[in-house]
Amino acid sequence: MMQTVRSLLYARLVVCALLAGLSIGASSPASAQDKAVDNTQADKPFAEHHLVLQLSDNDARKMGLIISVANNLLKFYGPDRIAIEVVTFGPGIDLLRAGNPNEKRIDSLVAQGVRFDICMNTVETIERETGQRAQLNPNAIPVEAGVAQILALVAKGYTLVRP
Repeated sequence: MMQTVRSLLYARLVVCALLAGLSIGASSPASAQDKAVDNTQADKPFAEHHLVLQLSDNDARKMGLIISVANNLLKFYGPDRIAIEVVTFGPGIDLLRAGNPNEKRIDSLVAQGVRFDICMNTVETIERETGQRAQLNPNAIPVEAGVAQILALVAKGYTLVRP
């Protein structure tokens, strides 16, 4: 009995959330953040799993772990059955700086459909503070705000993992 009540409440909550999302989406133009998320899903139309990997630390071990997790999941599911998006912000953007030691590994993942987002708020803050624009990996996909990108992806059904 309690399980049935919970199921009904959950179903009602999901329907309300969907209706709220439809009314919001119908009344406002698509933002750049929404377009980036939509492009991700269009790139992997047969993906059964959707994963967002968060990197907000300038830690070589975490960078390596992010890359290993992406590689392992591509091997496990196959590149067409999983959509992976790595979102970097704060000190984590160092993964996507030109000349990062992981650059070739990133290129390999990009060739298999993994997306690497870089928070432009962070890039612009660093530029204001240092007076120099960071040189970025050409595979880095600029997003306005890294955390907002994660929220948008999670709202679209992506699972967030922060190794």
